[in-house]
Amino acid sequence: MPEPLKQRWQRDELTLGAWCMLPSSLTAEILARGGFDWALVDMQHGCMGYETAVEMIRAIDLAGITPIVRVPWNEPGIVGRMLDAGAMGIVAPMVNSVDEARRLVESCLYPPAGRRSLGPVRVSARDGMGYVPGANARIAVIPMIETVEALAVVEEIAAVPGVDALFVGPFDLSFSLGLPPGDNDGKPAFDAAIARINAAARARGIATAVLSNPTVAPLRAAQGFRMISVITDNAALAAAAQTSLATTRAAIAEGNAHA
Repeated sequence: MPEPLKQRWQRDELTLGAWCMLPSSLTAEILARGGFDWALVDMQHGCMGYETAVEMIRAIDLAGITPIVRVPWNEPGIVGRMLDAGAMGIVAPMVNSVDEARRLVESCLYPPAGRRSLGPVRVSARDGMGYVPGANARIAVIPMIETVEALAVVEEIAAVPGVDALFVGPFDLSFSLGLPPGDNDGKPAFDAAIARINAAARARGIATAVLSNPTVAPLRAAQGFRMISVITDNAALAAAAQTSLATTRAAIAEGNAHA
């Protein structure tokens, strides 16, 4: 297995990743072999079910990078299942309070640090019996900060023992701030929120993470984010299809003009 992301973040290393929305282990494998540090299986807004997500984790494992899962909700049942399947990090949406952040930590970590149930069937096939004693030190616990309620207590969430990074959801955060969904850089409320989240994380020695794209990612890196997604499989497929079609049509048109 690759070095745990949270150990790399402690050295202030930048880690870039790919985001999987499509229910396909082959797509996940292709992305994971693209040179990224991690790939995330999105079970919140993605189209995959549990069995497919397990196969996607296995494909990411085979590529030699870190598999991350965004669970549909901050609920211990699905968190435990995805960890047992081999996820080495859990991103949980809509964590709006300190208590919710503590519950996420408890779901991700074995006792005494947490309350995760023991039953690593698939992941022990990958890692053997050495998985359990080292799991707490390797798994990244990543609550999402994407509402004004979470923003109001972000310093306290960052201070929860066991939290390894704060993940900014720019679309939902913008919604909550009364802005149109998207990257609203230049808008004072959005810029202040980004700065506050990064400052809260830095003060506690943990990382910040964000959903991004190749255009905005350099800004996010300069702002201090250390876990940045730069591509989603569905957007990449759509962009490649449109580019290929446009290139072909232009070439055909040029050929006809010279005929």
